[in-house]
This record gives sequence, structure tokens and C-alpha cells, in this order.
Amino acid sequence: MLRLTTVSALAMAIAMPAAAAEFRWAGTTDPQTMDPHAVNSAPVLGFLNNVYEGLVRRGKDMAIEPALATSWEPIGDGEGWRFTLREGVTFHDGSAFTAEDVIFSYQRASSEEADTSSWFAPVSDVKMVDDFTVDVLTNAPNPIFPDSIANWMIMDSGWAAANGAERPAKDAENHATLNTNGTAAFKLVERQPGLKTVLEPFDGWWGTPEHNVTRAEFTPIQNPATAVAALLSGDVDMINPVPIQDAGRMAAAGNAKVIQGIEARVIMLGFPHQADELKYTSDAGKPNPFKDVRVRQAVAHAVNVPAILQTIMRGNAEPASQLVSPAMRGYSESLSRRPDFDPDKARALLAEAGYGDGFSFGLKCPNDRYLNDEAVCQAVTGMLAQVGITAELDAMPVQNYWPELREDNYDMYLLGWSPGTFDAEHPIRFLATTPNEEKKLGSWNFGDFSNERVDTLLPLMQSEIDDAKRQAYIDEATKILQDEVAYVPLYVQPLVWGTGANIELTQRPDNFFILRWVTVN
Repeated sequence: MLRLTTVSALAMAIAMPAAAAEFRWAGTTDPQTMDPHAVNSAPVLGFLNNVYEGLVRRGKDMAIEPALATSWEPIGDGEGWRFTLREGVTFHDGSAFTAEDVIFSYQRASSEEADTSSWFAPVSDVKMVDDFTVDVLTNAPNPIFPDSIANWMIMDSGWAAANGAERPAKDAENHATLNTNGTAAFKLVERQPGLKTVLEPFDGWWGTPEHNVTRAEFTPIQNPATAVAALLSGDVDMINPVPIQDAGRMAAAGNAKVIQGIEARVIMLGFPHQADELKYTSDAGKPNPFKDVRVRQAVAHAVNVPAILQTIMRGNAEPASQLVSPAMRGYSESLSRRPDFDPDKARALLAEAGYGDGFSFGLKCPNDRYLNDEAVCQAVTGMLAQVGITAELDAMPVQNYWPELREDNYDMYLLGWSPGTFDAEHPIRFLATTPNEEKKLGSWNFGDFSNERVDTLLPLMQSEIDDAKRQAYIDEATKILQDEVAYVPLYVQPLVWGTGANIELTQRPDNFFILRWVTVN
């Protein structure tokens, strides 16, 4: 079980702002871009939530609350949602925010060039009613739609047009890659990719500041020991994450605090379901064993998740049985048991599938994206070897990792997923639905898993308002994913942050760090 301290839970209490101060923080992953529609990943979206805003946002308790929209209500009999926009809001350059910017941001974020396009799969159109009212029309009743757009950030249509950034540049660069013009509490004043990113408070923000930060500087530090040393020496005020093995020493240092919580993210192994051949090792070119469900079942039984949690995570994580954690809406209680660690059963399954002599393959893994990600992959490699499967591990920075997965350059891979809606529908839509660019589905389903029944169940769970019926749809889809071993869920990732003793902040389970809740005492 995860250990929660009294300072973690979901949030730390925020005192009245003390004297103004600078704040410096470090993380292992530098945001790939400053474009809020170009890369759908937590490091980008989490950082840009400090600069851009959406129609709605999540509060300290993760509940949806007003942001650029002050209210919303269903239209007709499930035709969509009407959003009333906040008046008097300005972008960082002084431009006025209106419905025109919402329409533009929908067109931009749902375009082929956007990595966020799948968010809008249920949307048929977005129409401007007047300067401060927009209607979002959906293909079917969609009761969870407001929850699904907390990270849809609104851009200034005039600024984008003036700077040639009408569409996002996912695999290239444009003006929005290095520059921003949002409406949020902080504005970007300096961006040096891989070195530092500097934010300052936006004096024209519509909200009431809860922070006392006058300048905030983010520095990517990949080496965990270097990050710990920087915090303990006072060179930075916060690091995320804290290496599990250093948490106790840091907490005892006296000048630092360790904040522990439970993230919404499930770490899992993924497979190339449609690939005909292996791509790596001496077995490259041979038929892909992972197309056989028995081989995927063997992997699930060969990986000793309890050992990983005990030795690598030091008891600070929980095993996962499905694509969401028990804290998420739609979690299937009846399917909470994950495959037992059973090497003998794994060997028997491999023999039954015709791989009694084993095989070799390439395992891709990031080394700076998830907590102890490379160490976990090294452990998995050793465990698979015990049942005759030889993995050649290739670990790399996440900036190189995502392009490799999108180009299908793997035989098996590690993935973490945190549902932006805190609902089980989210990973089913992104990870388990047959990829369809036209319908904006399965955009992170790198292995092309496909099941006709799962595809049928997705719109049902999206539109059903009866909770019991909706849960039955989710349970059925979850059972299929488990039976087919679409993925091998491993564990729910813990949150371990470190701060100076004089820092007060909020730790949310989506691992987003929100500057407007920081106080430097």
C-alpha cells in the first residue's frame, strides 16, 4: 500500500501569501513544446496549465470548476453543451478573449496536425452563439464531456494568425513552439529548451492569486542525485520526482520536505498486436510471437510485480489490474485481481504457443519519463529471461521515445497513462479502441489493438447516463482487455515530490504542478 503523509493526501493547506519571492523547481523531463495542442503528454500539459487556460479547470480536489467559462449546461436532449464565457479576460499581450478564440482553438486542437484531436471525437461542431456564448454539439449525449476538456487550452486566434501558428507543429517547429500567449496566472518570459524556462506573474489575470511568486524558473535535471543535491543545497525549491531510495534521507535532512501521494497513472507493458514480424535482435524478421494471446499471457505471469514494488518502489506503489486505478470512476471492482506471478505457467503457455525454446525481442523504454522507469524495465528484462524470453533493452529520453513508438520501432514497450477525465472511458478511448484518424480514436494505441466489441462499447459508455448501465459497459470492455491481454498493467505510480522546508504547495494526483498555489515562506 502507498504511504500517505499528512502533508500529502490530495493537497497541502495554503496559507495567506507571505512576502513576494522567487521560486525555482526541477524535473526530469523538459516540456517538448510550448504549444498546448502539439503534444498530448503530462509534462507539456502540466506545465502549460500555468500559462494557458481552458473553459474549465480542475481544482485542488480534482473537481471540475469554471475557468474561461463561468457556467455550462446541456443543450436539448443530449445535443451538446452550452458554455457561457467569462467577460473581461485578456491574453498576456492585452488582446481580449471572446468566443472567436474558442472556435479557433477547437479548430486548431481538433485538426489533423494536433496531438489532441482525439479529445474531440464525440464533437460534431462548435458554434458561436454570441461573443460570450458557444455551443459544443456532440454526436450523441455525452454527460462526461465537460470533464474531458479540462486540458483543452484556449489560444488567441489573432496572435496565432499573426505569427503563422494557425496549426500546431507536432513534429516540427513554429512560433507557438517556443512562445506563448495565454490567459493564465503566469506568462512565459524566457524559453531555452533543455536549459531553463522562466515564468512571471500576469498582472492582468482575471483570478485572485493565491501565491507570492514573483519569478519562477524551471530547470530539467535528469540525474536524480544531482536533483537531490540541488534541493538540499537550496539551489532549487522543489524537485519532482524524488528518487524513492532518497526519500527517507531527504525527509531527515531538516531543510526539506517529502510529499507523497498516489498518482492516477497506471504503468503497463504494450505489444505490437498487428505486426507480422519481430524487428530487433537475432530473431528480427521472424513471425511476431506477441500476436498470440498465450505469449502475452506468459508475459503477464512472468513479471513479478510484487518484487518490483518491494525492491524498486520501496513499497510506495500498488499493483494494477486494469488501465485505471481503483480511485478512478468506472474502475471494475469485480476484475481487480491481476495475473499471479507464476513462471511455470508462463513457460507452459510459451510451450503451448510453440515457443518452448523461447525467443528474443527488443524492449523499448524511456529513462526520464516515469519514476524509476529504466530500472523497472531492467527488472522486467531479467524476469522474462527466467522463462526463456530474452529482451534486448533500449532505454532513451522521452523526447526520442514517443517518435520511436509512433514509427512502430519496438517489439514491446513501457507506457504510463493518467486519465485526463479521471474516468475509465479515457484509456479505453485512447489506448484500446481501434485507431481511426477520421474518428479521432485510438491515438495512443501504438500496438494497434483492435476488438470490434470494445469499439461498440465505447460510444455506449460515453453516452449512457444511467450509472449502473454505464458501469456494465465498462466492465465488459475491461474483461475483454484482460482476457485478450491488450496490455499488461503493472502498478499505479506513486507521487514523491521534494520541497524546501519553507515551501507550501498543492500535490494533485494528476502530477500537474500548479504555480498559482505556491507560497514561499
